[in-house]
Amino acid sequence: METKRIVLHFPSQLVNEPIIYKLSRDYSLEFNILKASITPDEEGLLVLELKGEEDKYCQAIEYLTKAGVRTQLLSQNVTMVDEKCTSCGLCVPMCPTGAFEVVIGSRDVKFFSDKCIACGICVDICPFNAMEVKL
Repeated sequence: METKRIVLHFPSQLVNEPIIYKLSRDYSLEFNILKASITPDEEGLLVLELKGEEDKYCQAIEYLTKAGVRTQLLSQNVTMVDEKCTSCGLCVPMCPTGAFEVVIGSRDVKFFSDKCIACGICVDICPFNAMEVKL
């Protein structure tokens, strides 16, 4: 069984379709919704953790693509720009998933993208714009 975190970008015409239900029913994938939002233009953003067999996951991604849903791995969505980070540490206590840690001995802040759910809190609070969300 594989577990992957992905970001789904839904065009407005698909917001009311049972896309996630089909992932579960047709591809036997377990899902955990980490974040969901709909913009004023009725476009959807969904961050999911999917668990299942690798071949079923690949088939599901193919289905999503054909349906018009843009997909990307979560680790490609939120990044830290090391050159901008001053290791001020503001992000560390604010992150709800513990994706940031202070390295003992050096005081550097390390970002663990595998823990990130792309909530955007770090992007909003970083005074040096060291965190970026790629859509």
